[in-house]
Amino acid sequence: MTVGDRRVLFLSHSHPFGPFRVGSHHYARLLASRGGEVVHVGTPISLAHRITGRARPSDVANVPRGPHRTVDGVVHLVPRTMMPAPLGSFRVARYLEKNGIRGRFDAILIDQPLLWDTSIRGLTDTLIYRPTDLYPSGLKHRIQQQIIDASDGIIATSEEVLRGLGPLGQPTLVLNNGADTAHFASTNEDEGPRPIRCVYVGALDGRFDWAQLSAWAGSHPDVRFLVAGPDADPPSSLPSNVDLLGPIAYDAVPALLHDARVGLLPLSDDPLNAGRSPMKLYEYLAAGLTVVARETPGIKRHEGVGIYTYSGGDDADAALDRALAHASPNDGGVRAASDSSWERKTDELVAFLQRLS
Repeated sequence: MTVGDRRVLFLSHSHPFGPFRVGSHHYARLLASRGGEVVHVGTPISLAHRITGRARPSDVANVPRGPHRTVDGVVHLVPRTMMPAPLGSFRVARYLEKNGIRGRFDAILIDQPLLWDTSIRGLTDTLIYRPTDLYPSGLKHRIQQQIIDASDGIIATSEEVLRGLGPLGQPTLVLNNGADTAHFASTNEDEGPRPIRCVYVGALDGRFDWAQLSAWAGSHPDVRFLVAGPDADPPSSLPSNVDLLGPIAYDAVPALLHDARVGLLPLSDDPLNAGRSPMKLYEYLAAGLTVVARETPGIKRHEGVGIYTYSGGDDADAALDRALAHASPNDGGVRAASDSSWERKTDELVAFLQRLS
């Protein structure tokens, strides 16, 4: 499969009209830039979610109704439904046709189990399941098995996620998340050392370790800790040198990162963190930061490029001290991030699809 005039459909867990960009957004953007006809469908926003407050009115208001073609050429759709998928009557094929998107696709990549229904299999000869997380039990686990049984290939975002799927008969590929290196690169060629600040940008759910952040801030009172993300709900009061910034628009994130020295990935002991391939790792590096992260199967220490890891509270302070002492900006990290650009990831994705066609 070459891109050219090929039609590709993404069925994703996230739409691009909020503060976050995920892998499917970047793949869709780059495939469209290479001449593909690309459609991207995000998880439906249900009336039930709006009533219960899980979908805030301000967030919903930013999401276009119906097909929306972005400047990069991708047609994005975010369905509105009565009931959350897959509990209601939502079906992908019917929804696409209702919105004027007809015909078959050369490839469909699905990373949101809740979007699965049997109509999808009839829309393509090449169906790819692209798991981005571990689903050890529950509804997503059960639906995931149905998708695996129907798929022609699997592209997992980490070795741990692939291992969690169990024995597979299809071709597989592990394709870790990457970074939009041009977006995050600094334009200041004569830049000196950055301010002594640490920054985190991302989700602030149960996979974020508030206790570790507080411990770092308490033991480094002269360092400012900047935390950007929606719905911050720390379990206790934080030291005064921690600033909660709220959600930051994607286009504003590079400036925030360029004004700091260390990027933080304080992962909690949630078992689901074992399968994560955090985009922030390479976005931090692309922006010239060093990184401090809790070590996982997918995040290993590589001090030569400015990645410092810790296993728990006993060695977390030492890892942060080493990161703060690293040369700033982190030129070695910038070079390493270029090897994990979304452009290179897209090359691998297209090569995998070519092998299946």
